[in-house]
Amino acid sequence: MKQSPEPASASDPVADLLPNLASFIEDGEVTIGIVNPVGCVATAADQHASIAMLVGRKNETLTELLTRLDSAIGLALTEDIFTDEVNQRPKGK
Repeated sequence: MKQSPEPASASDPVADLLPNLASFIEDGEVTIGIVNPVGCVATAADQHASIAMLVGRKNETLTELLTRLDSAIGLALTEDIFTDEVNQRPKGK
């Protein structure tokens, strides 16, 4: 799965800020929303599996969450390190 993101387009400021996400979205899926009882969740998945699942932090902005998701996508694509904050939550939290 190791692949590098395509260079961001000079005319796309979002791709400049979130290059891994911008590259990944061309063939993958990104979802952001509320998942009860967890709360706000941002996920990235390709046709095979989820590669990143993040839980929104208290007072975290959308930009901050997307920046963390971009970093997690980068780790998955370049280092085969998959982030799962949803299923690794302590019980009772």
